[in-house]
Amino acid sequence: MKQWIQSWNLMRLLRLAMAIAIIYQGIDLQQWLFVGIGLLLALMPLFNIGCCGTNGCSVPRNQSKNNRETTFTEIK
Repeated sequence: MKQWIQSWNLMRLLRLAMAIAIIYQGIDLQQWLFVGIGLLLALMPLFNIGCCGTNGCSVPRNQSKNNRETTFTEIK
């Protein structure tokens, strides 16, 4: 439980707040499609899923250890 609470950040809280607002508006206007969309959007921050939730969009690190110092010659 402690790990789950510590993994929350501002963006995740903002996404949850926006989803709750969409659900509320859908119920208030009796637009059940908005309620369904809001529920789907609320599941994303609750389960920490999304397009980049599991580093799906991250660029792999370059594993090259070729860190030689480059020497330059001055041309006049």
